Amino acid sequence: MMKKILLFLLVLMVWQPALHAELTIEITEGVEGALPIAVAPFSWQGNGSPPEDIAAVINADLQRSGRFKTLPRADMLARPTSVEAIEFKDWRALDIENLVIGQVQSNGAGGYQIQFQLLDVFRGEQLVGYSIPTTAPNLRSTAHRIADLIYEKLLGMPGAFATRLAYITSTKPVNGERRVDLNIADADGFNPETIVSSSEPLMSPAWSPDGLKLAYVSFEGGQSAVYVQGVYTGKRQKVTSFKGINGAPAWSPDGRKLAMTLSKDGNPDIFVFDLNTRKLQAITRHYAIDTEPAWSPDGRSIVFTSDRGGKPQIYRVSAFGGKAQRITFQNSYNARASFSPDGKVLALVTLVTREEGKKYRIAVQDLESGVMQVLSQGSLDESPSFAPNGSMIIYASKAGYRGVLAAVSVDGRVRQRLALQEGDVREPVWSPFKK
Repeated sequence: MMKKILLFLLVLMVWQPALHAELTIEITEGVEGALPIAVAPFSWQGNGSPPEDIAAVINADLQRSGRFKTLPRADMLARPTSVEAIEFKDWRALDIENLVIGQVQSNGAGGYQIQFQLLDVFRGEQLVGYSIPTTAPNLRSTAHRIADLIYEKLLGMPGAFATRLAYITSTKPVNGERRVDLNIADADGFNPETIVSSSEPLMSPAWSPDGLKLAYVSFEGGQSAVYVQGVYTGKRQKVTSFKGINGAPAWSPDGRKLAMTLSKDGNPDIFVFDLNTRKLQAITRHYAIDTEPAWSPDGRSIVFTSDRGGKPQIYRVSAFGGKAQRITFQNSYNARASFSPDGKVLALVTLVTREEGKKYRIAVQDLESGVMQVLSQGSLDESPSFAPNGSMIIYASKAGYRGVLAAVSVDGRVRQRLALQEGDVREPVWSPFKK
């Protein structure tokens, strides 16, 4: 029975109608004692109105992280755009610890220069400041980069605001024909783009390490196949289309190989496909169902889900094959594991039992100690994916009968919900840092 359930989950997706691919992000819980910061409106030096409110984008990024308490513009006593115009005592009176000021200047031919400064209000000194050239299409991404610099300076780790998300949506047009889309969007839900659209299921998107390609599973023609597609070029390549299951592609850290689940020999096992030589190597050979592979950041090992012990648990095996070692023991069900960027922690789906029933939730497990911590609060949470800085985990959840995305910090203190205006969204995966 368990094998049938796992096979069902692997090859079949339940789709609900969706009308829009753009995500709306809501902070549901932030850090108590978040850092007070103010982002003053940037001055505009050019003709007409400014093409983008850079300060508003930066402010929203910092606020959305849950680590900062941003000051509303209506509460600002002044809106300085230069250090000389700052009355630091006014900001101290508002208990603001840090202040961001800046200017946006047109330099002709669709180009812009953005200058910003991050200031310590109580010391009255600059912490960081840059002048960044950009273009009209890249104004928002430049604002995200500035938010990343501020986040790193104040919190000591890189920000992930300039990254992207990939996710699956489904639409049911008026004529009744289902449409399934693989989309990408900025980390704040803006600028959604459809990478591939199909009347058949699409599933298991996975970013390449350089962020330029997506691997995914398509059921075009009624048969599963693994594809690799350029995010910006649109060029795609069919990687495997063996009889049976072709599923769960996962990139090696060097981008040269894909681990995947194949049942071409009868039973679902983990295989590694070399994209250059097109050689296929079996990593597991077992009568159980082995699926959902994920590479360690050093490329030396692969974790996967298997029911070889009777119920789904996480196992680890060398990337070259060999004996697999079970690494999850808490709770009767653990699946869909992925590594943190530093390789020290796994995010996974675990089954917990409460008075109100069984709940599938997102957890993290420390690989050295084996200690597991449950982070999410839903009843059917799945598909966890780490942010490239390791601070947050995005996952799929349910809000009533609708599929939504949610995010939680690795310490469980910050929570977000990401939803379409209508319909379902699922299978999120966070992009790597831009290179």
